[in-house]
Amino acid sequence: MNQEQIKTLIDALAGSDLSELEFSENGSTLRLVKQSALAEAAPPRALGAARSAVGRVAPKTPVKAQPAARTNECLAPLYGVVHLQSTPGEAAFVQVGQSIKSGQTLCVIEAMKVFNEVRAERDATVSEVLVKSGQEVEAGQAMFRFGQEG
Repeated sequence: MNQEQIKTLIDALAGSDLSELEFSENGSTLRLVKQSALAEAAPPRALGAARSAVGRVAPKTPVKAQPAARTNECLAPLYGVVHLQSTPGEAAFVQVGQSIKSGQTLCVIEAMKVFNEVRAERDATVSEVLVKSGQEVEAGQAMFRFGQEG
């Protein structure tokens, strides 16, 4: 599948009454969904991530962590594979006992070949890392637990 074919499929979907289009070729599948269809099907928190994944590939998309019922946890904003470091063998973005600042990258969640940075909502100290690198996480799953503000 080349860029011109993908552009043609995007234009075809945009000019039709369809809400979704799926195309398979040589073992690859491309699924396009109109944003209006996403708005009806997706909760508002997941919509921003879904929009970045449809119709283009974004190398690293910042995603704010979902507010936790307990404010001392960082919840996964979307389903995907969590990466605790930028590349294998590198140091983790954060470690237990580390003071973090609001906006600091905690991890990256890979979903549909899009890497979404999860950033801290506030200053704090990491008291527990609840996930492992390479682990699949569900939207709303606790990934980090924090102590008092740093």
